[in-house]
Amino acid sequence: MGNAITVSKDLSKTAYDHLWMHFTRMSSYEQAPVPTIVRGEGAHIYDTRGKRYLDGLAGLFVVQAGHGRTELAEAANKQAQDLGFFPIWSYAHPKAVELAERLAHHAPGDLNKVFFTTGGGEAVETAWKLAKQFHKLTGNPGKYKVISRNVAYHGTPHGALSITGLPGLKAPFEPLVPGAHKVPNTNIYRAPAHGDDPEAFGRWAADQIEQQILFEGPETVAAVFLEPVQNAGGCFPPPPGYFRRVREICDRHDVLLVSDEVICAFGRLGTLFGCDKFGYVPDIITCAKGMTSGYSPIGAAVISDRIAEPFWKGDNTFLHGYTFGGHPVSAAVALANLDIFEREGLNQHVLDHEDAFLATLRRLLDLPIVGDVRGSGFFYGIELVKDKATKETFTEEESERILYGFLSKALFDAGLYCRADDRGDPVVQLAPPLISDQSVFDEAEQILRSVLTEAWTKL
Repeated sequence: MGNAITVSKDLSKTAYDHLWMHFTRMSSYEQAPVPTIVRGEGAHIYDTRGKRYLDGLAGLFVVQAGHGRTELAEAANKQAQDLGFFPIWSYAHPKAVELAERLAHHAPGDLNKVFFTTGGGEAVETAWKLAKQFHKLTGNPGKYKVISRNVAYHGTPHGALSITGLPGLKAPFEPLVPGAHKVPNTNIYRAPAHGDDPEAFGRWAADQIEQQILFEGPETVAAVFLEPVQNAGGCFPPPPGYFRRVREICDRHDVLLVSDEVICAFGRLGTLFGCDKFGYVPDIITCAKGMTSGYSPIGAAVISDRIAEPFWKGDNTFLHGYTFGGHPVSAAVALANLDIFEREGLNQHVLDHEDAFLATLRRLLDLPIVGDVRGSGFFYGIELVKDKATKETFTEEESERILYGFLSKALFDAGLYCRADDRGDPVVQLAPPLISDQSVFDEAEQILRSVLTEAWTKL
């Protein structure tokens, strides 16, 4: 049992008055206390009262090795004493060099160059800028457009937000960066064609990318950005053969394939890089979150030798960077985190238990409100419906009332931190720390069963 932490009695009010929380409707806390988490241990977290919750989202798809790993804190402490900060702008420091080498070793194909950032959105921003300059340096200055998928989330910077396929997230900040175009995603549950044939659906979905390239003009398209398993909308895995066909299409039209693995890298799918799970080699991998299990912020774009080659010639320079990119403390923590992965076999643990996790969540399909359960590794979405037979989804009013007005708080009050979201269709997402076992799967399923049963009565 966790012990209550002594904090200022005004902490919640202070949070409301001064802490602008991210993606948060701040008015929700005008009369309600701000949930405040003070400690973590394994797959669980504790609030100021000492109440224990299952961390069903690994923080935010981040805490792969679990909470309370003292060796990660110790790695940060030691590095901060040796060298707390130095930039990698024309200089190197040992931990950035070591981490770059290690990531290159694990990356597929010839992805051997590592450009560090401090987070995932910055990594996506880096990849788009790099793709545009690469094409300019190789005699194709008109190639600047990007293609991504409907409902996909790729980050909040202006470029990354343009690549994002969620209109509601973009509207307050328009106009955004021009040249970002969208194609259908791989949600076979709501497939507009070939919903009963995964391979045919995969070919259809991939071919939509080629049609968009041809429509825009191959001489104008720089890159395609795809997640191995799409996050927003509720964990859409790729159909069989999808990425093989996308790779062929990109090669045919001299378009870079960017694998956005900010969530899917570092074991979330049971492989160090998500593309390895589905057998494709991209030109660039963007990654962040799980690289340090969240104990210190870092991100990266891992780039193929072919794409990097023009930048290693003459006076060509990639005029791009971040003050804290490749931060020595974060790099040291990432190296220690990768040591844990290797020593404890976290990737294999996910592969060994993903079927059991999915089977446990699929028990919920006996509930009338649960339409679909999908995902891969330790990364699953549960789609909610009004009618299982017709797949009728919630109205906007029902999403507001059920997802935001009831489910999010009810799940947390019942001891489960996860995500209830309606970016796309209404879903509940689960992505616990990679150390999780059957006891965690059962705990999540039991809480979900109770709360979802109650939610059905409110429709």
